[in-house]
Amino acid sequence: MTDGTDRPNSPQPGPANASGSGTGSGGYGYPSAPGAGAPGAAGGYGYPQAPAAGGYGFPQPGQPNPYQQEPYGQPDPYGQPEPPFQQEPEPLPGPAFTPAPQPDWQAMAERSDAGRRTKRRLIVIGVAVAACAVAAATTLWFMTGSGGDDPKPGPVAEGSQSPSPSSSEPAWDDPHTVPGQANLLRDRTGSTNIALGPQAEQGAGTKRGEIRFKDNADSYAQGAGQAVDTTKSFSVSARVYTSAKSGTRIAVSQGDGVSYSFELGHDSVNGKNAWVFRVQSGTDGAEATTSQVASDGLKTASAWAMLTGTYDATAKTIKLYVDGKQAGEVPVAGGIWAAPGPIQLGRARQHSIWAGQWAGAMDNVRVWDSALTAAQVGAVKGGKSEVKPTHSWLIS
Repeated sequence: MTDGTDRPNSPQPGPANASGSGTGSGGYGYPSAPGAGAPGAAGGYGYPQAPAAGGYGFPQPGQPNPYQQEPYGQPDPYGQPEPPFQQEPEPLPGPAFTPAPQPDWQAMAERSDAGRRTKRRLIVIGVAVAACAVAAATTLWFMTGSGGDDPKPGPVAEGSQSPSPSSSEPAWDDPHTVPGQANLLRDRTGSTNIALGPQAEQGAGTKRGEIRFKDNADSYAQGAGQAVDTTKSFSVSARVYTSAKSGTRIAVSQGDGVSYSFELGHDSVNGKNAWVFRVQSGTDGAEATTSQVASDGLKTASAWAMLTGTYDATAKTIKLYVDGKQAGEVPVAGGIWAAPGPIQLGRARQHSIWAGQWAGAMDNVRVWDSALTAAQVGAVKGGKSEVKPTHSWLIS
């Protein structure tokens, strides 16, 4: 700022000329004119001195400049010549790469598949051979049984149930049952079929069907009606097997009232086990009106036997045959009572209750309306009978 008055102006003096002229050494602040003085003389202010020969930082005349690079190929100032540049030779090509041969994967796969197919065929053949061996052993077991001529019945599972009458399951051997009803034994020569009870079963044998019983109240079979007229001559036969060693065991009987008309089976007689054929001549089944014929000294338990009982209405006698041979004969006073009710398998009616439950198996059940002779009974045992039964079940 100013206070509005002009400050005194003191002009600077111009440059002085040392020589009194406009050239020569510069005045204050100005350098000497170039070219003043002799060449090589020190320059004025701001101008460098002329380079003196051999001054600091400049090479001497005739000496090499250490800051100047020598051209490539010139001798090394230290005495080691620089080798000329040589291009490295390209490597020679090596042997051509040959890949390893590859296996024939398709052929290997085909051989592997063929091996697996052969192995499977061998396994199937082995299983088939084993199954045939088992079947053959099973057949042999059924055929040989306990070492005798006839097979034992197969095992019966406890508590198993037979199919209901309406079952559509086919029997193992259709000739022995009614088609579509595996628990209904078909009458082969008549029209009286026999229904199995809940605990009775049809089993499979090697040459025949069997019916099996388990020694209880539900193990029985009952016919659709009577099989024989007991007021006339008749014969009844069955092939039986029992596991019971004592007691009353009835294979075939007829009647469901107060008492049976006849019964064929096993019992203890005079303290000994025996095959028996009994008939009733009274209406109340009393012992006094019972007629019985029994075998003597024959094996009864765990052995198959063909039992045949005959009644001759003219002679009023009954006979018992075991395996085709007569075991005994007794008279019947007054004839046999015609008890009401159908044929029964595996039980008998005694004093208005069911008794004598069978324990074991049976087959080849037949009834004739005549009293067979000894020769005819022997033919039945040998399977050569020419007398046709009126009814028959489970015939081999």
